[in-house]
Amino acid sequence: MSTTRHELLHALDILLAPSRFKDYAPNGLQVEGRTTVRKIVSGVTASRALIEAAIHADADAIFVHHGLFWRGQDGRVTGWMRQRLGLLLGDDVNLFAYHLPLDAHPELGNNAQLGMQLGLIAHAGSAGRFGEQDLGFLGGRTNGEGFSSATALSLHIEKVLKRPVALIDPTHRPIKNIAWCTGGAQSYFEAAIAAGADAFITGEISEPQAHYAREMGVAFLACGHHATERFGAPAVGAHVAATLGLKHEFIDIDNPA
Repeated sequence: MSTTRHELLHALDILLAPSRFKDYAPNGLQVEGRTTVRKIVSGVTASRALIEAAIHADADAIFVHHGLFWRGQDGRVTGWMRQRLGLLLGDDVNLFAYHLPLDAHPELGNNAQLGMQLGLIAHAGSAGRFGEQDLGFLGGRTNGEGFSSATALSLHIEKVLKRPVALIDPTHRPIKNIAWCTGGAQSYFEAAIAAGADAFITGEISEPQAHYAREMGVAFLACGHHATERFGAPAVGAHVAATLGLKHEFIDIDNPA
């Protein structure tokens, strides 16, 4: 089966509601390709490696979290940008990118899907959200239990994500109320503290967060930008493909960041 580029864009916009968000990247169709779409490849970032793999997989459209265009970037089409655009335009492949809308979707988004992978569920209603544009999730384990310590939580995350976690642990107490926001959301740490979190899970850490953790007695866990954002794109890609009767393939390009 197949659909049109316009129908695919409409389905993604209805699902992810990009108009609700103030973002620093254009959400939706970033590069126009062929009109007919039979197969979607999803991935985290529109890197050259992903684009090449998607072309090799006979994709008509690529769906990603990190697209090609960002506010304030150099607008010249040279170097890596020329290479990526050249591949997309040369093979007539569509590129769809959704940044904050993909983070925020309550079931299929990066935060919801990371929570599912880790066995975490957000509190009901507004109690389960925090931070700018309510992007952060706040909740606990699906079994209702806590973790004996931040170290136990860190070991659990390392087992699930299969990568080391940078842990700042000033707590030395059980962890029950857990906040999380995927990717580069270290600036949400203060909002997580204000929301009553015992620990905050995100992708990256910057210099100030280590001090905030120690001074406020809240654990900070940096688990990898890519590693925490691997789950939303394939969830949305699979859902939309099933709805429209398309083929779907998730291609994960390894990234240690």
